[in-house]
Amino acid sequence: MERRLVSSGTDWEDEVGYSRAVRAGDAVHVSGTTAIDDDGDPLDAGPYEQTKRALDLVADALAEAGASVEDVVRTRMYVTDIDAWEEIGRAHGEVFGDVKPATTMVEVERLIDPALVVEIEAEASIAD
Repeated sequence: MERRLVSSGTDWEDEVGYSRAVRAGDAVHVSGTTAIDDDGDPLDAGPYEQTKRALDLVADALAEAGASVEDVVRTRMYVTDIDAWEEIGRAHGEVFGDVKPATTMVEVERLIDPALVVEIEAEASIAD
């Protein structure tokens, strides 16, 4: 089985020992993704905007691995305030529309930076 690593180029990947995404055969697994700007700093925005940005970055990683949002079969969303579920869910729904992957949303105490409110993982299947 072919295994291909996708990197975002951050120092974190080598330090922590992970990849932005991994394609193993026809499966693509995207690591937890947060809303960072082009400089790698947390996006100063609310839950909806952070979710949209994180999902844009997920889509970029999928594309680099040869997949797309339409291939996503599962997402996991970790949120720091479950009361923001409607904003986060609306952004998720706008991105995935009729794809409707299996998903989970759970509240966590915090993420790696206090400014971040959502982190998203994705899994895609690109079998013919």
